[in-house]
Amino acid sequence: MRTLWTVSWLLVGLSGCDLIQQKLGLENPVVKAARLEAEGKAVGGGCRQSGRAIEDCYSIYSWLPKAAIYEGWRDMDGYMRENKLQTVEPQLPPPQPPGVKKKTRAPAAVETDAVAKDLPAAEPKADQPPDKAH
Repeated sequence: MRTLWTVSWLLVGLSGCDLIQQKLGLENPVVKAARLEAEGKAVGGGCRQSGRAIEDCYSIYSWLPKAAIYEGWRDMDGYMRENKLQTVEPQLPPPQPPGVKKKTRAPAAVETDAVAKDLPAAEPKADQPPDKAH
């Protein structure tokens, strides 16, 4: 009985801790919806400021609500028109959506061999005799 009482108080105490709930993946649906709404508005505004089409923004950030993205895009569009601001071209490529594998680069040794094949043969120095062909 004592153990059951201790465990129940522990569960009550831990259920209020947001950090533990986040670690366990137990996020309040209302809080999650508010967070995604705010992120969608920010992403939509950023997409508009960078000159990205709304459809591209929807496909890149497919996990965010489209209504929030549109609202952020529309708000930024009005702000930019009102203040006569130009778009800011993005310097980096857009991020990959979740679940998409990143392209891996070939190991350095393979790249070196490929580059070496494209380079012309080194010219012999003036003080060294040229190599004889086999």
